[in-house]
Amino acid sequence: MADKKVKVTLVKSTIGCVKKHRKIVEGLGLRKINQSIELPDNGATRGIIRQVGYLLKVEE
Repeated sequence: MADKKVKVTLVKSTIGCVKKHRKIVEGLGLRKINQSIELPDNGATRGIIRQVGYLLKVEE
């Protein structure tokens, strides 16, 4: 059984957003606009995505 992954791309700058949200995006490993990473599809990841979803594009 393959683990599900979620592809997350930073599409909006973190300049001017809440400092906590900036730290969350940095903690995910996203540094530049249009940079993508793959994360495991679990509850913790979904919660993080929900908080800063206005900065991200998510693909299944």
